[in-house]
Amino acid sequence: VQLQASGGGLVQAGGSLRLSCAASGRTFSSYGMGWFRQAPGKEREFVAAISGGGSITYSADSVKGRFTISRDNAKNSVYLQMDSLKPEDTAVYYCARSRTVVVRTTGSEYNYWGQGTLVTVSS
Repeated sequence: VQLQASGGGLVQAGGSLRLSCAASGRTFSSYGMGWFRQAPGKEREFVAAISGGGSITYSADSVKGRFTISRDNAKNSVYLQMDSLKPEDTAVYYCARSRTVVVRTTGSEYNYWGQGTLVTVSS
């Protein structure tokens, strides 16, 4: 399984970005997907997750109301729409595939990771 994240870049505070993650394989809908991020000097943290069918989502409190996770199983892709971005959202964002179909929030429950895409929010 390979995961390819894209869509990062430099944006001003208050702006928006949409991250995409394309997955290889033929059983994409059988697995939950998640987004995590790691800021410089900090530990990796959970951002958002979505169930295999896409009906259940969960987001970290720090991004609730601003970020939206979605997926298109026909395209083997998961997305993270990020609105009202803040400088503290600056990080490398990683997409990951869960070991199961349900929503998971801890990194150890994911066994495939993309390479990361850098999001920089200027003040």
